[in-house]
Amino acid sequence: MSEEITLFDITPATCFVPGTHKGKGRRRAVAPGETAARYLHYGRITLDKDFMAGAAAVNFHNEDHETGLVCLNGSAEVSTGGETFKLSRYDALYVPRDSDIEVRTSGEGCDLAEISAPVSNRYPVQFVAFRDVGQNPKLHFIAGTPPTERDLNVLLGANVEAGRIMAGVTFSSPGNWTSWPPHEHSRMLEEAYLFIDMPAPSFGVQFVYTNPDEPELVQVVREGDCVLMPQGYHPNVAAPGGRINFLWMMAAIREGEDRQFGVVRVQPEYSEGGSGLEAAR
Repeated sequence: MSEEITLFDITPATCFVPGTHKGKGRRRAVAPGETAARYLHYGRITLDKDFMAGAAAVNFHNEDHETGLVCLNGSAEVSTGGETFKLSRYDALYVPRDSDIEVRTSGEGCDLAEISAPVSNRYPVQFVAFRDVGQNPKLHFIAGTPPTERDLNVLLGANVEAGRIMAGVTFSSPGNWTSWPPHEHSRMLEEAYLFIDMPAPSFGVQFVYTNPDEPELVQVVREGDCVLMPQGYHPNVAAPGGRINFLWMMAAIREGEDRQFGVVRVQPEYSEGGSGLEAAR
């Protein structure tokens, strides 16, 4: 492990943001300078009938950031570039840099994850329906076997033309480990996990470490918590009887060139059987 280059201190202060699902409107939870992120930004857009006295809409310009919007709950209408897209649960929308974006909702409300990173190039608007992901074996597959089995769904990956960001959702089997065998990809990608669909009392434990004998972060995680992995191996485990589910978000270090899902370095002690992510490549 000695060849690892230390980029950031991996501590709760730099890599753990609790309760990001709490609040209304558009808000930011992860950004460079405030956390251990280099390029990755994550925030939330939560609208309901009471937001802004009934005017349930948010408007913003994303400047030099490409943006991914993932619907976590409810439904939303997103307008950009003269088009309007309807997002339901786990649908995703890629929006290029230099775009005006409007997010609206009906009476049921919506809760979106907003993922972004600065890019030099402008890529096309692209909508990804979760139902279509489920029918594509390179985007949806079961990784691992019990007790490391999980249902993995790539929302913004090779199916979307983009510069830096990638995202997807992973659902564990009850009491299972995920991100196993432990792997890391810090020379190409930084990552964060947002824990979702884990109603109380469900919880899990997230590890982030460069040295398995002295893990830098061992963090209990619940619904809405976010953990950054700027470097290091990052397995996690669900408490018995519950699942550990998360939206994973990545930003490539080199725009375009490093935007590759499944290219990982497995912890040598566990590398014999591969990474478990080969189906996506």
